[in-house]
Amino acid sequence: MTSFDYLMQRQQSLREHKRFRNLVARQLDGVHVIDPDGRRLLNFGANDYLGLGMEMRGHEGSHDEQLVGNIDSDLWVNGGSGASALLSGWTTCHERLSTQIAELEETEAAVLFPTGFAACSGAVSALAEAGDLILSDELNHASLIDGCRLSRAECVVYPHRDWQKVDHVLQQRRQEFTRVWIVTNTVFGMDGDVAPMDRLQEVAETHDASVIADEAHGTGVLGNDGSGVCDALGVKNQIAIRIGTLSKAVGSQGGFVAAPRVVVDHLVNHCRSLIYSTSLAPAAVTAALAGIGEIRTRPERRQRVQKLARHVRSELSIAVANDLEASVPIIPVVVGTDPRVIEVSAQLAKSGFYVPAIRPPTVPEGTARLRISLSAAHRTEMIDELLVAIRNFM
Repeated sequence: MTSFDYLMQRQQSLREHKRFRNLVARQLDGVHVIDPDGRRLLNFGANDYLGLGMEMRGHEGSHDEQLVGNIDSDLWVNGGSGASALLSGWTTCHERLSTQIAELEETEAAVLFPTGFAACSGAVSALAEAGDLILSDELNHASLIDGCRLSRAECVVYPHRDWQKVDHVLQQRRQEFTRVWIVTNTVFGMDGDVAPMDRLQEVAETHDASVIADEAHGTGVLGNDGSGVCDALGVKNQIAIRIGTLSKAVGSQGGFVAAPRVVVDHLVNHCRSLIYSTSLAPAAVTAALAGIGEIRTRPERRQRVQKLARHVRSELSIAVANDLEASVPIIPVVVGTDPRVIEVSAQLAKSGFYVPAIRPPTVPEGTARLRISLSAAHRTEMIDELLVAIRNFM
């Protein structure tokens, strides 16, 4: 039985017992919702207790102070969705964004989360169960780690990017477990390095395992189409479950999981961080739609930030494994001790540069560092001035 067959069986059981749930794309209109069939219904499913959210959505520029008080009119369009996705919080805009993400990721479906953290921790904890094995990179993001801990699966933490260790563990222990999940970031946020997704996928195929890839720092930045590392390494269509964030390159807020329909349906029915959270705010959805549109139509943005990343790494003599890794716009400058990195960061600040000092436990002991994050909006002269300042203080 494959990792997805058992999901199909469970969903069939839910259907037989009339307990299967699915998302319905509704329109919100003040105190009403409009169903897909056009029915206009009074909305008793939202948690917008004072009506401020619906007023901000439906009456931009209105000044009914009896209801909303002295709220800046510029904020009125930024109301919340009012409910979880399974109640009335999944709107036609949410549906459109999930469709566009699925198209970008070339998957059957996608589902939105209020944060990237919720997407990572919720997806891993909902998919991995008792009797399963998770293999997790030792430098995975905290949200993935929490997902592993929340699941009832056994978790083996493998050395950073060591796909051979993953292979070895599965050679020895695969038969002990019902399902196996290999969980990893594709780009690691504090190191700016790239996971060997092609090698991990080969190991997964050999041992009947499934890869869960968190593309938080890859989406919009890497790949031929901007969908991330899996595309750049040619395994986008083999790695079925990919998690992303809307709060980084996309320029909005929230998270998503792009996957086969059976996986997305499983999350809709079992993922606690999706079911029990108010859905993504409409303003964030609108911003994300614009961001996804930019990623799909303006490749020059990611080409520029990749060029800047390669330039900075070259100037600072930071070794990388390949050109893909050189293109990641997260550049760590390891200083060593906590006092020293704080001192250097403060000196840079006095010179007009904010470069945060990253210390344990976020990074391992003895590897306190400056973390440079680049943007396509940075001008070349800004980058060169920063490089001069770093050389002066290091």
